[in-house]
Amino acid sequence: MFIIAKTEMTEFIKLSQNWNAEPNAPNPHLELKKSVLELRFFLNPYQFEIYNEGDKGCLQFSDYSRFRFTDINDEAWYKGECRFSTLAPSWGEFYLVQGDFKEQQETTPWQYHVQHDAALNNFLFYFRDCAFECSAKNWSFKLVS
Repeated sequence: MFIIAKTEMTEFIKLSQNWNAEPNAPNPHLELKKSVLELRFFLNPYQFEIYNEGDKGCLQFSDYSRFRFTDINDEAWYKGECRFSTLAPSWGEFYLVQGDFKEQQETTPWQYHVQHDAALNNFLFYFRDCAFECSAKNWSFKLVS
């Protein structure tokens, strides 16, 4: 885990080490399994040679309270239209966001699983055509078929 960007109020810890989403068509989709939320997507075989085209990754969020997909894409991020455009170190990565999550700057509604607990971790994953956000206690990554 590397802290790669920090402002006075917001800190981004890059969690995607040795893996990332396919840059052109990651096709992210969710599966809800009781208190676990699974986010599945195609992995990036161009940046990481250990993966083949069509390999899928799965992020599992345990004890999650809420999630959402926003319509921020790579073009909007580079144009500075995303609430983290000038703060997040890089597009296309998976982060733990600590400190000010700047929720008031994003109007996309949350999907709630349970009442939100502000003490939970806030996760952010930038895909090509959207961003995924989730508040959860823990996360894990695995390769799936």
